[in-house]
Amino acid sequence: MSIKEELATELREAMKSRDARRREVIRIIETEVALARSAPGFRGEVDDDLYRQVIASYSKKMDKARQEYEGYGDRGAEMVAKLGWEVDYLSRWLPQKLDEEATRNLVRHAIAALGVGGDPKASGRVIGQVMKAHKDEVDGGLVNRLVTEELSSS
Repeated sequence: MSIKEELATELREAMKSRDARRREVIRIIETEVALARSAPGFRGEVDDDLYRQVIASYSKKMDKARQEYEGYGDRGAEMVAKLGWEVDYLSRWLPQKLDEEATRNLVRHAIAALGVGGDPKASGRVIGQVMKAHKDEVDGGLVNRLVTEELSSS
């Protein structure tokens, strides 16, 4: 079953059960897909790859907003919970990312392969190599942090 079909089924179930939270996030994703499809220069199909791309982009924006709301303490607690739920709910349609230890191993291998241990100026090369080889498997922010840590500790 495609992601579009799964979301349509989820939307019907959410409407029947009066689950406003789930209904709202699915409609937002459908709107984002429609916007991406109608964007100038769009030449693809509306397939699972487009849905994954839209869901990943939306989840990333909501996770960043959630982190900002965490800074508001009790005043932002409701939004932190809402946005956290949305990111968790949508994550099932996204490829799973490697954990910190597995990502650290990739970073260490890239540093060794490039022979740039102890050279903080080479962080761009290391990040580029890891992201090029493992783009869908790793979190870019985590790679950046780990490369900085590894190059400064070498």
